Amino acid sequence: MGLNQTVQGYRQEAIKIRRDLHKIPEVGFEEYKTSEYICKFLNENGIFFEKNVIKTGVVAKIEGKQMSTSKTIAFRADMDALSLSEQNEISFKSTHEGHMHGCGHDGHMTMLLLLAKHIKMNQKQLNDDIVFIFQPAEEGPGGAKPMLDEGLFKKYAVDEVYGIHLHPDFKEGVIAINDGPVMAMTGEFDIDIYSKSGHGAMPHTANDGMIIMSQLINQLQSIVSRNINPTEAGVVTIGKVEGGERRNIIAEHIRMEGTLRAFSEEVYHFIVSRMEEMISGLEKSFDCKIHLELRTMYPPVVNHKESVDAYRAANDSLEVIDFPPQMISEDFSYYLKEAKGAFVFLGTKNEEDGYVFPLHNSKFNYNEEVLLYGLQSYINLLNYYGNSI
Repeated sequence: MGLNQTVQGYRQEAIKIRRDLHKIPEVGFEEYKTSEYICKFLNENGIFFEKNVIKTGVVAKIEGKQMSTSKTIAFRADMDALSLSEQNEISFKSTHEGHMHGCGHDGHMTMLLLLAKHIKMNQKQLNDDIVFIFQPAEEGPGGAKPMLDEGLFKKYAVDEVYGIHLHPDFKEGVIAINDGPVMAMTGEFDIDIYSKSGHGAMPHTANDGMIIMSQLINQLQSIVSRNINPTEAGVVTIGKVEGGERRNIIAEHIRMEGTLRAFSEEVYHFIVSRMEEMISGLEKSFDCKIHLELRTMYPPVVNHKESVDAYRAANDSLEVIDFPPQMISEDFSYYLKEAKGAFVFLGTKNEEDGYVFPLHNSKFNYNEEVLLYGLQSYINLLNYYGNSI
């Protein structure tokens, strides 16, 4: 449904590129082989590019006719893989032990490389300037913000930006899109409780860190349920607790590790402020010391309605659905703070073929056929904007 003959003709090349990249997964800012592969492909297809952008990134550009109505549209693919040992028994299994493309970034790069090739072949019919961003380190520590800090959007005068992410919650080939907040702002926190140890048989001589920890967990879980407007959304999760030495010794040091997420920066920072107030109150109540270390990561991904509407209208020949906001995060959010655009999900789920494992799973895999739907959706968007490619 919805694939034209030209796009269908890229099937074998899509398989080859994706599987080539799948074999050489590299983590953030170490994507040297990946970057080399991308540059080689762009060079062979006569496409201008600059390499070594924030170390391993690559940015390519194809110029259109630059008419009075023309603009610059950017597309982004993330390059990095996960520190994950692949469990798929496939012919193109990762050759880098302990690393795997378990989040679909090999597919994201494949779609963008084929889009660049397709546009270059049809450059005479191109009105707009098109920029292709191959970004390192999406999984961490984040490559989008450093690229923007180096003036990426200013240098290329980007007006709009789009990205696609594979997603196994949606069936193969489905485009899932929505406007407004679609992915969460996220942060990690560590809380260290320092109290007074003592013998378990003489609790009156000590200051029990376990009691303090239980009080703090209960209070933290009340933030979302009792402090956040029910029409808003937030998450506070304690995922790990360590503490104590022996069963009959009152704990002196307890460490808690967790994550917090929200769809707006205001709600996120409100959660943080309540955490700080609760910690301060417990320090006074229990005469102890509690240290909070917070690492705020990416802002929420907020799609622009105008861009989402254009994406929908351009792709009426494909299956396009709404999707509820996701509490996962993405540093594509930084791009959308600088220019209008949208971040889109592309379904990979196929129960019959066993493509059901979630992102960041050692058995995540998909049929490369779905990449053609992402490619088609990009081409449809550019044609909707007045190009004839």
